[in-house]
Amino acid sequence: MLRRNVRLRREYIYRKSLEGKERLLYEKKRKIKEALEEGKPIPTELRNEEAALRQQIDLEDEHTAVPKTHIDDEYANAAERDPKILLTTSRNPSAPLTQFVKELKFVFPNAQRMNRGGQVISEIIETCRAHDFTDVVLVHEHRGVPDGIIISHLPFGPTAYFGLLNVVTRHDIKDKNAIGTMPEAYPHLILNNFSTKLGQRTANILKYLFPVPKPDTKRIITFANQSDYVSFRHHIYEKRGGPKSIELKEIGPRFELRLYQIKLGTMDQSEAQTEWVIRPYMNTSKKRKILGD
Repeated sequence: MLRRNVRLRREYIYRKSLEGKERLLYEKKRKIKEALEEGKPIPTELRNEEAALRQQIDLEDEHTAVPKTHIDDEYANAAERDPKILLTTSRNPSAPLTQFVKELKFVFPNAQRMNRGGQVISEIIETCRAHDFTDVVLVHEHRGVPDGIIISHLPFGPTAYFGLLNVVTRHDIKDKNAIGTMPEAYPHLILNNFSTKLGQRTANILKYLFPVPKPDTKRIITFANQSDYVSFRHHIYEKRGGPKSIELKEIGPRFELRLYQIKLGTMDQSEAQTEWVIRPYMNTSKKRKILGD
């Protein structure tokens, strides 16, 4: 199994190394295509390669014309099977953190919770790869308050690091009759205001934690971005007064997410390349929106 993972990782890195060459070739073909369509002469630097590039252009279709990236490969097979998630915590978790992770287990369908014990991250990731887990979710705390969550996609990444704020668990809500029971049906997702390229990347990381729901599911999970703070809300709806009368009921938990880093690798790879990280000077740029408008 270890040799297989090493081989797969080597193949993945090799595909990444080819991206620069493929992008350069794509730019050359695009210049030739534009020159032919506009009736302009072929650029001087491409005249020696014109015949070979024209032949490649003729063989392309809409699926092969634009080169794909390693980012496309990460979630290329995500829709073929339901996600399988491992939930765990930092070492020696407090009672509030353990309660919060128990509730997250019901939020994410097909999730399994594991007591961390003395296991190191590399052992957890290796075990998850061997048992076909698609994601590992690790929740951190500070003095009993959940303050961070790491989502690592397997087998190659990416890994997203979020800050957790304003966590309100179902356990904290005193009126249990008002919130009702937690359903286990696959939820519909609402992803609001992830309009930038980084926003779409973040939305993909969150979206593929959930399987495809049935059309008549009455459970809704919302990730709403405002000023780069992503609000998580969990509702069910009922149509008591007919099809036009919809009653929403929040069933918890609720929290805010703040993205601060994405790495092109899994959680255990310290050498993984950083795709994006928040910098101190970004906080002073109040008008700049990273994830959406």
